Amino acid sequence: MEAKHIHPSLNLRKIIHVDMDAFFASIEVRDDPKLRGLPVAVGGLVSGRGVIATCNYEARAFGVRSAMPTAKALKLCPHLILRPPRFSIYREVSSSIQSIFKSYSDAIEPMSLDEAYLDVSHQSGRTATSIAQDIKQEIHHKTNLTASCGVAPNKMLAKIASDVRKPDGITVVTPIQAFDFMQNLKVSLIPGIGPRSTERLEERGIIYCRDVLQHSEVRLKQWYGTRFGAWLYLRAQGLDFRELSSERVRKSLGAERTFPENLTKLDMMEDCLRPIVDELVARLRQASLRGRTLTIKIKYADFRQQCKGYTLPFYTDKKEATWECARNLLHQAYQDSRAVRLLGVSFSDLSPSQETPNYQQPLLFDSL
Repeated sequence: MEAKHIHPSLNLRKIIHVDMDAFFASIEVRDDPKLRGLPVAVGGLVSGRGVIATCNYEARAFGVRSAMPTAKALKLCPHLILRPPRFSIYREVSSSIQSIFKSYSDAIEPMSLDEAYLDVSHQSGRTATSIAQDIKQEIHHKTNLTASCGVAPNKMLAKIASDVRKPDGITVVTPIQAFDFMQNLKVSLIPGIGPRSTERLEERGIIYCRDVLQHSEVRLKQWYGTRFGAWLYLRAQGLDFRELSSERVRKSLGAERTFPENLTKLDMMEDCLRPIVDELVARLRQASLRGRTLTIKIKYADFRQQCKGYTLPFYTDKKEATWECARNLLHQAYQDSRAVRLLGVSFSDLSPSQETPNYQQPLLFDSL
């Protein structure tokens, strides 16, 4: 039998994507064992226009999802147990998990409080799979929480694989399996392809990755533009050339979230923005950095994007100062009556914490 051709990039790296299982909700269940086996959600209050930040798998079985209005979640699951978020606890647990990662690799790219990529390519004498197993066991031993891992030759494959056997699973995609692994996947599962892009692809009969490769790269570029067409052609083959972005060399640092359902009310957007800001601050502190220029990103349902920034008169890694600034930027940038699919915040003009003067930091900004 003729040996299958393997793209050279698939032999360069061994990447592990670690994704904690229902992180916030799992911590709530861990800390209150009476909740075990019951549908639990962390998020907004019943009154007002609160939204769900996250929920456990028992709640997901009823159709409850993150960013869903609390009122809708309670209609789907009337016996849903709501818990207010405890971000200080979540950050503390996340910091403990990040310490575990650092004992296995120097190349780490945290994506949020509950997920990260690790490059273990240079680990001699050990397979990436065995390292992922040890990481899972150590996380469970130290935090009493479970994680799911994807092990693959690149970031995209590892990210997709980590979601295959949730919760508490490991999925391995070897270089020789990469192409076949992608062919039966829907294009909507490729990270970066949202509902609007999925609709545009389906209009031309492109539902699975194998459908992409029925067309030439030239044709895809004609249909979808040079950049997206080339990107899609590579991803459908399981190819992703990105290296991990080390937090040590960042010029900016951010966090963002795409919502399963579009947000249409400003107070709902505030509820969803708060945990994103907390993630950003947690990542700043983990990297021992402070930021000065804060930028908010709003992506609307029609995929038009808007950004607005403000340069503070000081460097900060303080949660309340960052939140007040981000909230003001949201109010200034948001265009009334438009549905929002993504919110993000980022800091640029970064400075190491130990080199930053300890400024007295106001919590409110009259104008930005």
